[in-house]
Amino acid sequence: MTVSGLGGDKRRVMVLDDEADITTVIRRGLEENGFSVDVFNDPEEAIKGFKPGQYDMLILDIRMPKMNGFDVYRELRKSDEKVRVAFMTAFEIYKEEFQKVFPNMDVKCFFKKPVRISDLVSRIGQVLSATA
Repeated sequence: MTVSGLGGDKRRVMVLDDEADITTVIRRGLEENGFSVDVFNDPEEAIKGFKPGQYDMLILDIRMPKMNGFDVYRELRKSDEKVRVAFMTAFEIYKEEFQKVFPNMDVKCFFKKPVRISDLVSRIGQVLSATA
């Protein structure tokens, strides 16, 4: 399955998780399914490496040292309001509670780790298709 963006280009995804083994597995799985993937294991490096319009979707771990995924989200949204965002966590997350705490965040996608690559690919495809 190849997931194409505008003009047939591969969809670009940025993955941020402080655990290198997780980003390695996700990168490999997404690339095998037609995505172009950049990974970061440090939130500050992800912010430095981010350019508006470069990614179709960001996948951000919620709990990381230095800076959590919500802070990264807020920082990246300052320069790119259109990029789609998904959050990952090893902990339970309840979308309704999340929306009460962060009513202005336009987030429609959450993943609980560990996540199956097939589920990740399917859900990313759905979110990107719905917002194309």
